[in-house]
Amino acid sequence: MRLFFSSLLLTALAWQHTPTSEKGDAVDWLIKARYVVTMDDRHRIIEQGAVAITGSRIVAVGTQAELTARFQAKHTLDKSDALLVPGMIDTHTHAPMSLLRGLAEDKRLDDWLTNYIFPAESKNVTADFVQAGTRLACVEMLLAGITTYTDMYYFEDAEAEAAKEVGVRGVLGQTIIGFPAPDYRTWQEALSKAERYLQKYEKDDLITPALAPHAIYTTPDEALLAAHALAVKYDAPLLIHLAEIARERDDSLTKRNLTPVQVLDKLGVLDGRVLAAHSIYLDENDIEILKKHNTGIAHCPSSNTKMAAGVAHVTEMLKAGLHVGLGTDGFAGSNDTADLFREMDLAAKLQKVTRMDPTVLPAEQVFDMATIGGARALGMDKQIGSLEEGKRADIVAISLQSAHFAPLTDNLYAQLVHAGTASDVEDVFINGKQIVANRKVLTVNAPEVYKKANDYRRRIANSLKN
Repeated sequence: MRLFFSSLLLTALAWQHTPTSEKGDAVDWLIKARYVVTMDDRHRIIEQGAVAITGSRIVAVGTQAELTARFQAKHTLDKSDALLVPGMIDTHTHAPMSLLRGLAEDKRLDDWLTNYIFPAESKNVTADFVQAGTRLACVEMLLAGITTYTDMYYFEDAEAEAAKEVGVRGVLGQTIIGFPAPDYRTWQEALSKAERYLQKYEKDDLITPALAPHAIYTTPDEALLAAHALAVKYDAPLLIHLAEIARERDDSLTKRNLTPVQVLDKLGVLDGRVLAAHSIYLDENDIEILKKHNTGIAHCPSSNTKMAAGVAHVTEMLKAGLHVGLGTDGFAGSNDTADLFREMDLAAKLQKVTRMDPTVLPAEQVFDMATIGGARALGMDKQIGSLEEGKRADIVAISLQSAHFAPLTDNLYAQLVHAGTASDVEDVFINGKQIVANRKVLTVNAPEVYKKANDYRRRIANSLKN
């Protein structure tokens, strides 16, 4: 009996001195960096900072000293010569069109669409085409620090599977258009199948299914109304091109005596979760209407300049309180790359030069557009867009070991926006999973993705000869 109680005493003493509690709570990852750019409400930048991850979410953001003392990590990533930023958000693109890159250059938008893109798509776009193009685009996005992208295209269920395979977060809109498309012959058929798509991905961790009526000049009013009703039914985003070119505005005024924004407002299509891409040709009344409906805006500076469409009134939109994100747009003529670093730099400079005022759209504000501002435009700011406790662990590590980051100044935002490049991205986490390590994509075989893209390019070229 004495031996029994002695054993109990020894066990109790051992339990009291176990080092488990001293090691702190267990987390999956602890990522350390020279700086953590949080993009929280205060836009805190934490020197010698760290982010702790458990599962798909961030559990803490703070100094390395704080988090090292508080947590015991299964995996640690030490990026002492880098900074951590929220995953960047592309609010408008057409990912599968990466296979059409360079197909038609130096064309006006209506000529580019009607005489080049639509014919090429009608002859080549299949579910396999969409998946191959999506894989290519997603690899490029990852290597540029884009963790969430917003898409409008065809065969969106096939695109969703490809995006999930690569591990990228997608807001993927099934296109609704008023003429036969690669996946559906009528807009009624497209909407019928789109409902199944919305149901399938309604609770997916990575995919947010959406509806994407193309534009007021390609989609009949009846289709716009039906698409909007379905989006509201499922609380899904509705994505649309809006006021992109002067002809769109002028034709709308001539035929309806309404601006494109007023058309959507009169139809009731702006109610709900709406994201309007481009939105160049807006007057003050249009901006007020969009603000009233809390419509998100996707600003696409490279596309708008390359297509000579114009320069959006971003400064005025932000001043009015609209949520404005950045978009790269498609890869085939309107833009040629998935690179929000280029978009940030150009967005800021376009506002400055068109207003002849170097103080407008400072770097911190444009970096906000690429991260939390884009999340707000999508209505997803409770989940993504900043490095905060409880949010999805979408994190990018950017190397500071390059000539254009030397000397490192106090204005990190300016160096990110005006000096940073996509090639500075080293590591990417999405939903708590490391997807890129030292610029190597871990989820797919990138050379095989490139090979299939080149094979498709030859097929596309041959199809256009006939």
